Amino acid sequence: MVLASSAKASIRVFAQVDKSEDIYVGENFGYHIIIDGDNKAAQVDLTPLSKYNPQGAGNRDVSQTSISIINGRRTQQITKQYVMSYSLTSNKVGQIELPPVSVTIDGKSYRTNPVEINILKPGTTDQLDLEVTLSEQQCYVGQPVIMTVKFYILADIGDFQFNIPAFTSDDFYIEDTDTSNPQAKEYDLGNGVIVRASQYRTTHNGRDSILLFFSKVLIPKHAGEIACLPASVSADVAVGRVQSRDRFFDDSFFDGFFGSRKEYKRFMVSSQPLNLKVRPLPEEDKPSGFYGLVGQYTIAASATPTNVNVGDPITLTIRVGGSKYLKPVQWPALEHIPELTDNFKIPSEKASPTIQNSYKVFTQTIRASNDKIDAIPSIPLVFFDADKGRYDIAKTKPIKLDVSPTKILTQADLEGLDFAPVNKEVEAIKKGLSANYEGLDALTNQTFSPLVAAMSIPYLLIWAGPLALLAICSLIKLFTYTTPEKVAAKRRRSAAGKAISQVRKIVSYPIEQQNELLASTMKQYIGGRFDKIAGSLTSDDCFETIITETKDRQVAEKYKEIIASCEAARYAPAEKNLQAHKTEEAINLIKIIEKKSKK
Repeated sequence: MVLASSAKASIRVFAQVDKSEDIYVGENFGYHIIIDGDNKAAQVDLTPLSKYNPQGAGNRDVSQTSISIINGRRTQQITKQYVMSYSLTSNKVGQIELPPVSVTIDGKSYRTNPVEINILKPGTTDQLDLEVTLSEQQCYVGQPVIMTVKFYILADIGDFQFNIPAFTSDDFYIEDTDTSNPQAKEYDLGNGVIVRASQYRTTHNGRDSILLFFSKVLIPKHAGEIACLPASVSADVAVGRVQSRDRFFDDSFFDGFFGSRKEYKRFMVSSQPLNLKVRPLPEEDKPSGFYGLVGQYTIAASATPTNVNVGDPITLTIRVGGSKYLKPVQWPALEHIPELTDNFKIPSEKASPTIQNSYKVFTQTIRASNDKIDAIPSIPLVFFDADKGRYDIAKTKPIKLDVSPTKILTQADLEGLDFAPVNKEVEAIKKGLSANYEGLDALTNQTFSPLVAAMSIPYLLIWAGPLALLAICSLIKLFTYTTPEKVAAKRRRSAAGKAISQVRKIVSYPIEQQNELLASTMKQYIGGRFDKIAGSLTSDDCFETIITETKDRQVAEKYKEIIASCEAARYAPAEKNLQAHKTEEAINLIKIIEKKSKK
């Protein structure tokens, strides 16, 4: 108990931000809470950081174990440490202080330290342009409005990042638009926002450029003047080239083979602020059952079967359409329709609706409660028609039913007194079911024996089956026993072989995917070989890891340059085709790293 209390008292919690790279306004940056002295996740109150829109970025157990042997005495020391990471965004330029947050571990509360960071504003350039438009300047509460973002690229760029406050605003419901372009690709804007972005070449302000555009549907939640803050995008723009230098090779070699290295600087462009005037819905003539639908909607219903007995289940299917944006559509209030509740049994359980062919589909099982019913009544849908400026009600057509009374079984039905002969071999007489079975031969010995029952096939499967399965599982576990350390070691051993095999297959993929696949494969090798998270690695991370593990700066620089050039080629049409020498050079570098890292 003394040791346990001492261990808990040694827990220390602090916060830090990686300041090795510049942090720009409107861009995501990492905020880390380090728990020193424990190796499990804690409960964190992020309320003080709410204006920075915190989003979880993953947790890691970074505990370490060290063993020392002094004078033949072996000592093992375990250092427990756990890192909880978050992504923050600042829309303010200058020196800011991130306030402390509360962290609860095993019922005890800790507070982190405040963190000061400097938020920079990137430069401006006419090589980038950003336009954001709304399909409507004024609308009603609940009326869908399309926001379109157009990003014009007139230069060779590297990494870029969007910041669109409207997409994370509490003033709107956010929906996806219907993107019919099969070439559109998913792009993560950060903060959990995914868009379907399209790209093609165009002319902008008289200059050849690449256009990247996407849209979202904004549905206002309340009336009033909603100010949409300016959107922005920051990008690394190539501003020149830096000549590579090395005393072993002359300049002509680098110019001919490796060429000069591109120099990038960070720039940002912003859109104009937008205002959306949202009018309230009129209270006059508002029908009962209206819950906020704005637009033009249709409703239809079908039922199966339509020929039933009283109490038989009827599957009622309701389809609501007429609008591309169906997120606000709620379950039809069947319990508020007297003709339905008086004549049908409607269960309270409801299945989740689905989207099928631009319709929101609701499915419910109902049962007729009497045989006087001849139809399922109309089901209304109340909405506000923004074009006409008035409320409207769409209704389903009545569905005809043929309901028969349920047949009540009598004792005669059960005993078969009215049974009719079907062939000459069956003797059907007025005595009922027992007519064809007379005498003691019709009786079966039903004496129960536990031993006989246990050895019968059904009971044998019940008690012997699980026992045999347990034995087999135990043997499999015994011969395939592994540990996290063994799994990690196996992953490290196979990393190079997998990476080289994947690089050689890249040429079989479409041209537009080859650069991206090569960069991803090279990152996956570094992640698998050196226990890194491949998805979060950058070219600079790979550079630092290779230097640390191999002490070969030249190999690290070449590795970094290949990854950076592949990533830059995503929006550089001139470098769209993957040069053949890149794959061979990547394979050679992987082999060199593998050889040197084993020394």
